[in-house]
Amino acid sequence: MTIRVMLVDDQELLRTGFRMILQSQGDIEIAAEAGDGQQALQVLEHTEVDVILMDVRMPRLDGVQATRRICLTEDGAPRPDAPHVLILTTFDLDEYAFAALKAGASGFLLKDVPPVELVAAIRSVHAGDAVVAPTTTRRMIDRFAEVLPVPRSTPGSPVLAPLTDREREVFLLVAQGLSNGEIATKLTLSEATVKTHVGRILAKLNLRDRVQAVVLAYEAGLVRAGAGE
Repeated sequence: MTIRVMLVDDQELLRTGFRMILQSQGDIEIAAEAGDGQQALQVLEHTEVDVILMDVRMPRLDGVQATRRICLTEDGAPRPDAPHVLILTTFDLDEYAFAALKAGASGFLLKDVPPVELVAAIRSVHAGDAVVAPTTTRRMIDRFAEVLPVPRSTPGSPVLAPLTDREREVFLLVAQGLSNGEIATKLTLSEATVKTHVGRILAKLNLRDRVQAVVLAYEAGLVRAGAGE
């Protein structure tokens, strides 16, 4: 299956570099390009795209706002048919990266990412995975704790009401940055069972991936910056 990619960056030289790398892959094609978020939205009206490489700092409409309009409905629910967005940042843990993840992005990449990692990331998000490892997400939340909004509720939050007791256990461990294997060991379950629980949790809470689960857990006051250190 060919993965249709859209490049969104106001620097044409960077788009050219990414295009040269990706066009050499037999399963990836460059379906479209745009110089800013506004142009990207216009292009998406008539172009089928699977994965978007999205810069954050662009004129007219930045990558965070564009990602929100692409990935979320007006009431903030994920669009099930939306392309997967990979945010491009200049610096590791760019302050915009967290906002973009909240807006529905599937992860973030550094602009100087090695070609092999770029291609692997595109394939991963196309398969429905997030490219930000849970532990990396925890470090990002810890780093941005001072600028994030105050958690809107407490550990007694109704956020987890749709989940079973076991699913709540798994959710909290996901939010602490544990992998499926680590969760399986901690709860004495098979890794396949944990994977099933995680899939049900994401579906019940209307989340796209583990990254969104960590964000939700922080905002609900279920985990705190520095937890698990």
